[in-house]
Amino acid sequence: MSDLRFQIPHASPAAFATTYPVLNALNIMHLATPESAILSAVIFNALIIIALIPLAPKGVRYRPIGAAAVLRRHLWIYGVGGVLIPFPGIKLVDMILVALGLV
Repeated sequence: MSDLRFQIPHASPAAFATTYPVLNALNIMHLATPESAILSAVIFNALIIIALIPLAPKGVRYRPIGAAAVLRRHLWIYGVGGVLIPFPGIKLVDMILVALGLV
């Protein structure tokens, strides 16, 4: 669910780009069209959710380490990864949609 917070803002300017052309300046990833930007974000989120489902049943293995070490590790894995991975992921989905002629 937290992934949605990171993707929807990328697609939001695209939703209004046809009404307010000034918002095209926010298209920092140079996605093909406003429609492809929104569709790419939705598809990327769906793929991420499907990829994360196998992690849930595994649970968390107990390790006797301090809370600070666990927090630092999780911030790097989930925090930095959750901010950086969506950009190339959404761009890749957009390029695939354009190559297939779906948008």
